[in-house]
Amino acid sequence: MLNAGIVERQLLGQFLEALNALPEVQAKLRVRLRSAGPDRGHDAWVDVSVGGKAASLRIEVKKALFPRDARQALWEFQKFARRGPQLAEGRQTVSFLVAHSISPGARDLLRHERVGYYDSGGSLFLPAENIYVYVDKPPPKALSKSIRSLYSGRRAQVLHALLMRHREWFGVKQAAEQARVSPATASQVLVELERFDWVVSRGKGPAKERQLREPGALLDAWAKQLAVIRPLAMRRYFVPSVPADGLVKRFAEVCAANQAEYAITHEAAGQRYAPRLSTVSQLRCRLVVGASADGVLDALDAHIVDQGANLTVIDVKSPGTLLFREFVDEIWLASPVQVYLDLLSGEGRAKELAGHLRDEKIGF
Repeated sequence: MLNAGIVERQLLGQFLEALNALPEVQAKLRVRLRSAGPDRGHDAWVDVSVGGKAASLRIEVKKALFPRDARQALWEFQKFARRGPQLAEGRQTVSFLVAHSISPGARDLLRHERVGYYDSGGSLFLPAENIYVYVDKPPPKALSKSIRSLYSGRRAQVLHALLMRHREWFGVKQAAEQARVSPATASQVLVELERFDWVVSRGKGPAKERQLREPGALLDAWAKQLAVIRPLAMRRYFVPSVPADGLVKRFAEVCAANQAEYAITHEAAGQRYAPRLSTVSQLRCRLVVGASADGVLDALDAHIVDQGANLTVIDVKSPGTLLFREFVDEIWLASPVQVYLDLLSGEGRAKELAGHLRDEKIGF
């Protein structure tokens, strides 16, 4: 329940307006219940008629709903239903949540459990006997921005660490060390993952530990965000006098000579982890920008081109971006998780190789 009564009333008013704007729908606020204690009523009751079919909505108002919050709300509704009648003045009763923002995962859960919802972005779900209203709109901008920030920068390094060590238990300090971020950043990410219901926890206070219980769901969500996250800058080059099958080895040798930090990714790395393609015509790598990187490109006599590139450099500013790279046959490969995510943004058969890599190497 929101503490700010004015904000709560505004949100309820917006909800009523949205209902009444739909064809053959009439809705009105019937009563607000504010009794304290475990047996209190709900935040509001709304009577609604859809095409002549009537229902009463038993409403809880929340600030934000993530899967963990949705599960708690479902438990509260179930507890209340065991104590009270399911009909209000002859109308069927529908449990309903109104919130400023509802995450996609929470929406999925509520629809599965047939609990109604509305958020300030305009998404609406009203399930009842002989009544079904479903309006699906993008999450409010503030929620979308918050979710995107979880999958970029230093926060993404924490996700990377958890995915690569998904069977381990992490305290905040251990997660920060693995991800090479501050304890504050690690703590923020772990709290967010709890809200998404993707981790389990044990212990309390400074001794509290968490383990990623849904690595596949987290990886799927990260992949989905790739479409809206601004990609890293890329530079395309042509390296002369080096055959395609020898470019990876030559690049690795030159990087070692110039002490440049790098990680081979995309098809060239995917093939080494889980062979699938017959040929790979281009080398793509992540390379930490700086004088060492410039020395590598000079030594290769690499020329910037618009077409016909055989080397693509993805500029990275921090070695943290190369977390969990693996040294295979004297070549640094980006981690399987990073290669998978990179392949999803590729062309041709890159997505096919991504799926094969996930099945054969990642395993979730």
